[in-house]
Amino acid sequence: MCYNDLMRRAAKRDDNEGEIVAALRKAGAVVRFITQGDGLPDLLVGFQGRTILMEVKDGAKVPSQRRLTDDEQKFFDSWTGGELYKVESIEEALAVLSQRL
Repeated sequence: MCYNDLMRRAAKRDDNEGEIVAALRKAGAVVRFITQGDGLPDLLVGFQGRTILMEVKDGAKVPSQRRLTDDEQKFFDSWTGGELYKVESIEEALAVLSQRL
């Protein structure tokens, strides 16, 4: 992926993503941004021995703007590698951390 593609991807980040990342880190999670695109989720989260992928959508937007893109949906439908969630708020993201598998 070239620099311009990365910059376009970075520009598409949801407005609430920074707040969610801050809350996850405050809760003790290690968070890394995924910028590759191709339907990959936004965040790689490590928490208490778990590896979690999170796709962040802005819960303040209308439902049609919160849906997964076609590439994201394909990724969600095909992923068998572990935990994968779509989150729309700090509360949803923290609830993922509190789940016990």
